[in-house]
This record gives sequence, structure tokens and C-alpha cells, in this order.
Amino acid sequence: MSKIVIAIGGNALGSTPIEQLEIVKQTAKQLVNFVEKKNELIIVHGNGPQVGMINNGFDIAHLNNEESPIVDFPECGAMSQGYIGYHLQQALKNELRHKKINKDVASIITQVIVDKQDPGFKNPTKPIGSFMSLEKANELSKSKGWNIVEDSGRGWRRVIASPVPVDIIEKDMILKLVENKFLVICCGGGGVPVIEDKSQYTGIAAVIDKDFAAAKVAEVINADMLIILTAVDRVAINFNKDNQKELDVLTKDLINKYIDEGQFGSGSMLPKIKAALSFVERTKGKKAYIGSLKKAIDVLEEKSGTKIIL
Repeated sequence: MSKIVIAIGGNALGSTPIEQLEIVKQTAKQLVNFVEKKNELIIVHGNGPQVGMINNGFDIAHLNNEESPIVDFPECGAMSQGYIGYHLQQALKNELRHKKINKDVASIITQVIVDKQDPGFKNPTKPIGSFMSLEKANELSKSKGWNIVEDSGRGWRRVIASPVPVDIIEKDMILKLVENKFLVICCGGGGVPVIEDKSQYTGIAAVIDKDFAAAKVAEVINADMLIILTAVDRVAINFNKDNQKELDVLTKDLINKYIDEGQFGSGSMLPKIKAALSFVERTKGKKAYIGSLKKAIDVLEEKSGTKIIL
């Protein structure tokens, strides 16, 4: 029996509530297979489409009626954790009951500590929310202190930082639930970013990469392995080219070589590889894999996926 942290992407959950309700049923089947094999499971999920939908909803409401409040990104992230967690919880519980497995599922609204001196805050680059006019952008920049940039000729948008996770506030709660045989969902969308100042936690507008959050969860709860599930069977070099090559194993030296060559997309595979390697390094060689959600059990059994080693 192993304690496994699994990361799944927000795009793997669908873009609308109706779509998500159907997709999570298939996701739940793949994840419950791990439970059938007597593993303790901790699930970290993305929230890109979902938090965008929530954030845009509030932005559009405010643009149409200034009496409608602007709801900032930490609160939107927390809402997405509850919304996605509810759907995942329900789908997982239904699948567990179908398999006659007596196990409860818990979703935790998770806060993730980031360093207020993280370099990402000095140069925020992650666009969020709706497009707006220059006039509105200037107004919100002054009144809210937002960083706003012109986005590819399409209008003006807010940009926020993507800092590295430092610690998980609810880590003890996660661990206790796992020890008591709960299937745990946590750190949705990378968690709600918070900074610590004078013994106080305060939410901050930022986006934590969910793969790095999963690696941090796996590290702090002493998980046996980290599995990052995505849309491809294996990590590849020369991706989508005639000479594409899939990789069964990636060492630290090879990873650094391929990063220098620009082999991995900064918005796709690169953070997954860096997150998996960070877990392996910090745990002195524990197992980490990147593979397909549709072949999740094959990844666990090393029949598919890419293994990350030192």
C-alpha cells in the first residue's frame, strides 16, 4: 500500500458545470482504480477554465453595473475549489459505492503559503479576467492597485504573479484525513495563495501552479510517490515533429539538457517536469511519474508514463 499524490489538470474536468459533471465520472473511475489496489489517495486538481469562468462572471457583472462588487482572485480560487471539489467528491463517492468500497471523500479548501518576496511578484505575467477598455484599466489600476497590460491587441487585462509554494497551512489536516482512510481532495487550482505577516495569514492575488502545489503536498505529508496526469502518454522531445521521441525515464541531467534546448513548453510540460523533479530531489529519490489520465493505472505499474529519477 502506498500514499500517492495525484495531480490532474483543470482542462481534464471540462469548462462548464454541465460538461464537468459528465467528465468527472470518467475521471473518478480512473482514480478509484488506485483505491482498489489499496492505495491511499490525495488528489490535487487544476482550475484554469473554472476559475476563469467565475472571475469573468464577477468582472462582467461589475462592468455592466458598478454596484455589483468586484471579487478578487483569492476568493474566486476558493469558490473554484468548492465547486470542483463538490463534483469530484460526488463522482468519487458514487464510483466507490459502485465498487462496494467503504471509503469517504473529503474536499479541503486549502491555503498555500507563498513568499511575498517571490520574484514573480516583481514581474506578474499571468493574465486573468475579462478584457477592458484603457479607461477602465486605468481606473482599476489606480483604485485597486492592479497590474494591467495590453494583451495582443485584444484589449487590456489584469496580470498577476505565479509564485512558488512554500508550505501548506492545512497539511496536518490532510495527513490526519489520509491516516483515517479518507480519500482527500486538496490544493485545488494550486491552492489559495496567502502570505504570512506578523503571525497573520492574508490572501493575495496570484496563481500557484497546481503541479508545484501537488509536489509540495507530496513532500510535506511524506507521500510515497507523486503522479502528474495529463493528456499525453509520456513526456516527449521534439514534440509534434517527425522525429518526436517519447521517454520512459528522465534523469535530472537529461531534464536540464532538454530544458536548455527548449524542448518543453513553458505553459504545458515544463512545469510538470520541474514539479516532479523537485519532489524527487527534496525526498532524496522517491518516485515521480508523468503520464496519461486515461492510462493512470498503467503509469502506476510503470507500463506507461515517464519516470523522473535523480
